[in-house]
Amino acid sequence: MNQMPGTGVPPAMSSGPKPFFQVWVDALTKPSELTFAEMAASPNAKAMTAYLWVFITLLIELFFVSLLRGTLVRETLRSQGLGGGLPGGGLGIILITAVCGAPILAVIGTILFAIGVAVVQWIARMFGGRGTFDQLAYALAAIGAPYALVATVFILLGAIPFVGFCFNIILWLAGIYIFVLEIMAVKGVNQFGWGAAIGSLLIPGLVIGFLCACIIGVMIFALGPVIGNVFSSINQSLTAP
Repeated sequence: MNQMPGTGVPPAMSSGPKPFFQVWVDALTKPSELTFAEMAASPNAKAMTAYLWVFITLLIELFFVSLLRGTLVRETLRSQGLGGGLPGGGLGIILITAVCGAPILAVIGTILFAIGVAVVQWIARMFGGRGTFDQLAYALAAIGAPYALVATVFILLGAIPFVGFCFNIILWLAGIYIFVLEIMAVKGVNQFGWGAAIGSLLIPGLVIGFLCACIIGVMIFALGPVIGNVFSSINQSLTAP
């Protein structure tokens, strides 16, 4: 069977452009490498579309999460009698922080998404993958963008006393499902085996984790004498008559 040049996706898989909500529904409800191979063959598979999805959904998620966390902090301060001096009970500060902070964090999140996709696709190419950066970004954004909206709802519900723990468990399980979908996306876009798909997705995280561990280890080794002197001074002050 002939394949589309540079994609590894058979022409029969390619279909006309779909509205974004249909793409999102397919990504979450049709867990198959064929689903993501079809997305890769779509004429809409562009990195800029992926960036737009990620930015907007991150913006919504971060705005509401910032409001929630700010409200929780405000209530904690009020319960300790420390929030009385805040103007307007602190609501104005919470709103300003959410409005100003969410766009900045959404931009940072989108940049990190682009870097992550670039690294994953680079490794996938080393494993013989035939996809492109645009195709992988589009497929992963089709998974991550709707999940960000769903996660926002569950994070807000997770703040409900007593029953919030149940929503947090559901969100954790959903995260595992999303990870499986991402493996399928890498596999479907690049048209290679499961091992290569898992490796492409996990290797960057393992490398970053290893580097962070090394940096922390070096910092602890370098600051060890200083930390030891601090604890020694504290012990001497506590034991002094």
